[in-house]
Amino acid sequence: MSTLLSAELVATCNSLGYYNAESDKYLADDNTQESVKDLIRYLRRDDGSHDIRRQLGETKVVQTDLLPLLKNYWEETELFDTLLRLLVNLTTPALMLWEEEMPKELAPRNHYLQIEEHLQSYKEAFVDEAVWAVLSSRISKILEMDVGERGDDNGMIIERILILIRNILYVPADSDAERRPDNDASIHDQVLWALHQSGMLDIILYISGSVAERVYYMHVMEILSFMLREQNATHLAQAAVQRSHSEKMRDEAELLAIRHRENNQKANKVKKFSGARHSRFGGTFVVKTMKSISENELICHKPLDKMDALKFDVNKTMSKIPKNRLPVQEQNAERRSAFSIRLFLKEFCVEFLKGAYNTMMYHVKGRLARAKSQHNDESYYLWALRFFMEFNRSYKFEVKLVSETMSVQAFHFVQKQMETYYDMLAMDKKKIRQWSRRLHLSLLAYRELLMTLAAMDKCPDGSVRDSSKVIKSNVFYVPEYREFIITLLVNYDEVKMSRQYLFDLLEAQHVFFKLLESHCGGKTGRVVVQNRLKPQRKKKAKESVETAAPVELNLERMWDEASAQLSVVLEGNLEIPKDVVPFDAGSDVPIDEQKSEAMKNIQRKLRNHEFENAIGLLRASREVWPEDDCFGAADIAVEEEFLALKEIFCADLGGKS
Repeated sequence: MSTLLSAELVATCNSLGYYNAESDKYLADDNTQESVKDLIRYLRRDDGSHDIRRQLGETKVVQTDLLPLLKNYWEETELFDTLLRLLVNLTTPALMLWEEEMPKELAPRNHYLQIEEHLQSYKEAFVDEAVWAVLSSRISKILEMDVGERGDDNGMIIERILILIRNILYVPADSDAERRPDNDASIHDQVLWALHQSGMLDIILYISGSVAERVYYMHVMEILSFMLREQNATHLAQAAVQRSHSEKMRDEAELLAIRHRENNQKANKVKKFSGARHSRFGGTFVVKTMKSISENELICHKPLDKMDALKFDVNKTMSKIPKNRLPVQEQNAERRSAFSIRLFLKEFCVEFLKGAYNTMMYHVKGRLARAKSQHNDESYYLWALRFFMEFNRSYKFEVKLVSETMSVQAFHFVQKQMETYYDMLAMDKKKIRQWSRRLHLSLLAYRELLMTLAAMDKCPDGSVRDSSKVIKSNVFYVPEYREFIITLLVNYDEVKMSRQYLFDLLEAQHVFFKLLESHCGGKTGRVVVQNRLKPQRKKKAKESVETAAPVELNLERMWDEASAQLSVVLEGNLEIPKDVVPFDAGSDVPIDEQKSEAMKNIQRKLRNHEFENAIGLLRASREVWPEDDCFGAADIAVEEEFLALKEIFCADLGGKS
């Protein structure tokens, strides 16, 4: 950075305002508004080394000027909006500045670490509850307005505040500087506590549960993922006002292990410096019954407790492994937060599950399916699916709270993401670490779906167990569902996938086979699976006429062959016609009496493998003849519609089919 530009930045920062010692208040200057806009212009002209951003971090302009201005002048709309824009810009994650790739060269790497250090100081400054109280007051006033009356400016303020929360929560913790053990309030915990005390978390709950605010759902999803990234869902769900016996025993065991480790370190240090002579005078030993390269016995220059301790490669230089061949090391970011933090986070998760989870996950998945989201947004969806379903399973298991993500469509979506990430590992070799983390994330979501299925099998409610059977019949029948997890296990590569990924994969496979075993443990002890049939040669017409004999239709076998394709059509809504007329308007037979003929038409199309037309005819018949639910209820679920089609397929309706 040039000296002239540095002087201009310092002058601009000095003209923001001043601190009045008498009133103990930060006062704005006449040129405060223009000075803030000048800083935004400077950042817009920043180069690839981000000199201006680093210089502003060195001057601590956020701590000394911007936040005091925000607290004292938040009612001035124009100044507040400008300050918010500058704060969002300055708190942008360092990884986003380098396009989500850690710089490898020395100079850019130092710049990256410097910006990250400034962001950590910003996060410490945002521990102030008054800052979040100001932001929550402003966003709550805007949310009280009707959606149609807000205007674009107010909508932009809501989005900027949510992005600011996301940026602050995203900042990684500096464990070396903080040195916070478990059960102690880290900087991240203190920010969460300030958000809780200011009422900002209640506003986030309101936004996530309101369909009118669905445009902000992806921002809320990111906030939730960064807010709860250090939490273990099972431990959080089991947090209580009084510590359980198992928790006390675990803490005592940890303290005892630390004490033994310290005693061993002291004993080793004493042994190291208490020897009478140097180790090179330890003597020479002969290993009996083992020859050296000559006919003499092997000579060893140190005492051996057992033969396994004898090594011939002690003095050899190990070959260095290239960086691109090193095994993936995955860091575990989980830690046990302070007790009060865990309690209010548990209450937050319970309220989110009861009032917002199903609604929010439905709309977020819709945005992902229509490709209206940003790159990698499906990772936040997979994280939320895994975390909150695990929390629900460990707290008070209620399937209705997670019904949106407990379906065949959820299995299909998660497996599709796993296949995409697995393919990208081989295609995009420059970003192997990123695709490996995303594959692990999707695997955790898939494992949680399986574990929730296992919990549904143990539920005393019969309807829940029946729903589990319907889902399992689809998962175990289709080869793509059944064999993919085995494919992942066979193709495990320690260079591309971490060891923790292997542990989770083995656990998921274990749960999968347990479910398969219980599903096949009925009367037959087996499950009918889809198999590709070899094409058979058609016989001549004469031979078919002469040799044809009345053969009964094996309906069960036909259904087994057709059900897999039918389930895929139902899940994907593939080209299902909506303009079908299920009755003949020109017929002399009244419309009410044409119901049986429509049922036969549906059966005929099913047996002829015209699944799209059959489903369209069923749904059209449901609208024409809604009485008695002959064609299913109006709000029928996909699994129930699948069972209804099976009954029509196997029914004896008379006539040719």
